[in-house]
Amino acid sequence: MYHRFIEQISEFIFAEDEPEKADIIFIPGNGYSQMAEKAAALYGENYASFVLPSGKYSITVGKFGGVLSGQEHYNGNYRTEWDFLKDVLIKNHVPDEVILKEDQATFTWENARFSREVTDKAEIEIKKALLCCKNYHARRSLMYYQRAYPEVEFRVCPCCVDGVTKENWMNSEEGIQSVLGEVQRIVTQFSLMM
Repeated sequence: MYHRFIEQISEFIFAEDEPEKADIIFIPGNGYSQMAEKAAALYGENYASFVLPSGKYSITVGKFGGVLSGQEHYNGNYRTEWDFLKDVLIKNHVPDEVILKEDQATFTWENARFSREVTDKAEIEIKKALLCCKNYHARRSLMYYQRAYPEVEFRVCPCCVDGVTKENWMNSEEGIQSVLGEVQRIVTQFSLMM
């Protein structure tokens, strides 16, 4: 019974798809470079025409919490998550003119909602989108972006940033807290989408 529970949690939380040609790549706000680096690589392989990083800073911190990975390459004075993610994209050869701006979101549901406002205002037609997020943040990100874009087909292209994976999360206190914390946030934040 325990092993089945672990399998079900793993399958639910760690959403992942193979990338496909899309109209846009979304990056929910964060301080890790890996998601924007992955988005830049996908853009470089012609998977999408636009990239939309999103984020002001975490509502719980009240300011940009700083660069959490890649400090040797990305060491600017960033005011927002968007400033940081844009710098990562630019330094990985994504042209400035294809990077859209959303720098007001303070949590994941706002990342999705405010991104929708940006793409609607720019009149970008989106049929398919790629979502570059943290691996154990994948299900919550997908739920929120699907809610904001119900007509869009999403392909989740997650990154492992801290060693917590679908295969090992249950073997460490950090992994258990990270994954079960996501389950709790999905439950408690679900009402925000209604």
